[in-house]
Amino acid sequence: MSENFIKRIVSSLVLIPFITFAIIDGSYLFYFFLIICFLLALQEWNKMSNNFYIKFFGIFFLLFSFYSFHQIRFTIDNEYMTLFFIIIICISTDVGGYAFGKIFKGIKLTKISPNKTYSGVIGGYLLSLISAGIFFTMTNLSPSNDYFYFTFLITIFLSTVSQVGDIIISYFKRKSNLKNSGNIIPGHGGILDRIDGMIFVFPIFYLLIKFGIYT
Repeated sequence: MSENFIKRIVSSLVLIPFITFAIIDGSYLFYFFLIICFLLALQEWNKMSNNFYIKFFGIFFLLFSFYSFHQIRFTIDNEYMTLFFIIIICISTDVGGYAFGKIFKGIKLTKISPNKTYSGVIGGYLLSLISAGIFFTMTNLSPSNDYFYFTFLITIFLSTVSQVGDIIISYFKRKSNLKNSGNIIPGHGGILDRIDGMIFVFPIFYLLIKFGIYT
């Protein structure tokens, strides 16, 4: 077991309870967590983008993404459970993609992110579907009467957005000759390394709510 993998496990064991409590709490701790993550993401994005217009667009996008995160937490009836659903899908996509990519390897997906493979894409979809099924079964939160159909479609869609977001951030890291967006989280890298998919999923999901597609 590599030293980096051990650091990753330890970091996760420390951060997951804190983040979970902050989201459920929804008070000052939540806003502290949100602001710190936003400022760190801005700082990392500033290092990754050299073009003024791209930098400005990225700042605007991060603002909207974190705003969406806030709105989903406080404007939906089931409050934090919807946030947990999104986070679980994104994490499952990452873990499934990493595990299947390492085990099965195979054809590379894109030169932008050379470690990503088609087997990883399938793994991301598979684990996210399993996680969504368990989540909706345990919480009974599926807004659709057609449980299986809804679960499949929304999960595949969000997992796809998450994977595309991962590739987009990887593209900017490679352009800036950066392996990681930062090094604040031992074993993981920077904030954007961990939330690269989520920052795209949250605004998309928020728009689905605003347009009445997810109710």
